[in-house]
Amino acid sequence: MIKKILSIVLLAGLFLYSPACTNYLVTKGASKDGSVMVSYAADSHLLFGELYHWQAQKWPKGSMLDIYEWDTGKYLGQIGQASETYTVNGNVNEYQVAIGETTYGGRHELVDTTAIMDYGSLIYVTLQRAKSAREAIKIMTDLVAQYGYYSSGESFSIADPEEVWILEMISKGPCNKGAVWVARRIPDGYVSGHANQARITNFPLKGKNTISSKDMSKIFDKNIENVYATDVITFARSKGWYNGKDEDFSFSDTYAPVDFGGARFCEIRVWSMFNDVAEGMDQYWEYAKGNIQHADQLANGHSNTDKYATNRMPLWIKPKDKISVLDMFFFMRNHLEGTELDMSKDLGAGPFGNPYRWRPLTWKVDGEAYCNERATATQQTGFSFVAQLRSWLPYPIGAINWFAVDDASSCVYMPIYASISKAPHSLEVGNGDMMTWSNDAAFWAFNQVSNYAYTRYNAIHPEIEAKQANYEKQYVETVQSIDEKAQTLLKESPEKAIAFLTDYSTKTADQLTNEWNQFYQYLFMKYMDGNVKTKVAIPKGYKYHAPDMEQPGYGQEYLEKIAKETGDKLKMPASAAH
Repeated sequence: MIKKILSIVLLAGLFLYSPACTNYLVTKGASKDGSVMVSYAADSHLLFGELYHWQAQKWPKGSMLDIYEWDTGKYLGQIGQASETYTVNGNVNEYQVAIGETTYGGRHELVDTTAIMDYGSLIYVTLQRAKSAREAIKIMTDLVAQYGYYSSGESFSIADPEEVWILEMISKGPCNKGAVWVARRIPDGYVSGHANQARITNFPLKGKNTISSKDMSKIFDKNIENVYATDVITFARSKGWYNGKDEDFSFSDTYAPVDFGGARFCEIRVWSMFNDVAEGMDQYWEYAKGNIQHADQLANGHSNTDKYATNRMPLWIKPKDKISVLDMFFFMRNHLEGTELDMSKDLGAGPFGNPYRWRPLTWKVDGEAYCNERATATQQTGFSFVAQLRSWLPYPIGAINWFAVDDASSCVYMPIYASISKAPHSLEVGNGDMMTWSNDAAFWAFNQVSNYAYTRYNAIHPEIEAKQANYEKQYVETVQSIDEKAQTLLKESPEKAIAFLTDYSTKTADQLTNEWNQFYQYLFMKYMDGNVKTKVAIPKGYKYHAPDMEQPGYGQEYLEKIAKETGDKLKMPASAAH
């Protein structure tokens, strides 16, 4: 038997990956153009932003695949390789399947360090094997049943051009191989989201739209909208975590009860998107701030040591208006603007309204605990994307991975067609890493700009925002003609269409990276030393002329704060004041 060993290690010396990500999910009926969209921000202080690429391939019988933990690079074991794998670019494959995730952790005693499949490997192995969201759910749950689930609790967004699902999963611990899980399809016309807090509470256990894992072969029936592990309730009973009626069982309240941090640092990001698209979200504001109302669940069979929130947000909502891909970019850039927690307004924002706070997230003064806000847009994003899955376009044209690196508020989402045969050089694995500089790596180009903006945010970021909007509007308009040209080439052969899309995607990303490096140079010259300089034409008769210069200083409001805090220390005598 031929045995070929393959590695899913993404990069020698992988990164530590903190559980802090955000996903927004939009169904066909909720989008302006009828596409399915899923967004994902991969947030970690040690995650280098790059585009993972796997090329479609056929494998000899008996091939094996080495699995390395995505977070750390630790070798976990081997699994059998599929006979055929598909092209994957980032978190989207050539057949328009997209998968995102957020880690919620849950009951810590359920982590299984003896298992093989971690959440990252589960995503990228599945993307290489699945042609639909339903097939992806089956593959993922089959893999953890066979090889065990190594990671803590995880919420997955799983989408194709027709539908979007949320799958929430947690291991059964080192003595019980596999995982317990629930998957729910988002109703068409609705949107959903998750951000490091388990969100599936109650779910149907019976009916024509529901199956358990013992009937998993029926998942391809389009009437099925709810799927769950057969032992998801009985396992909880065996641990003493639930003893109520089956129909009252809540996945989140049992395996990952919401607490202050689950609301204030996590659910508030879902709230911010829901609040942008629907009326009535004010009723959940106190919950999102962490002022969660609890009730003793003894009546429904929970232990009296576990409380659950009674004022939780719904799993999905219906938006008042249809959502565009540009709207999705906007949602990813939220800093709680317009709320009492607007990060640009309090003392921590400094004199220039910076809506970011350096870690740690929580801190103490005089024994009292305090927190910084954790908004959707954050400085530590490695990469983010909006997967746009378009049912009216054929393979290999339909799926676009709108991909970006670094802080979503300062990035540019660039169109990467999911079928391309190679990653752009500016985004390819190996072109730099977290401690290796590369002048033509997109990650470093965008970090230079964003980190410079953090020093003078209210002056520099508006320039980033304007340039960002210009690029993204242009890209959204351009892909329409790219789609048309690719469809013409597709009539000749898929290979010609893929070559054309590869050329467009790679050149677009590499050109943007080069221009963003130039943008940094412009910003640095203009704003260095606290000044604002503007280039002027050289007057007639002059050999050269200095630029115009302004010195805006700190702003009157901040000066008043300084004067109040310092008392007479900086005060000048009246005779010296001008």
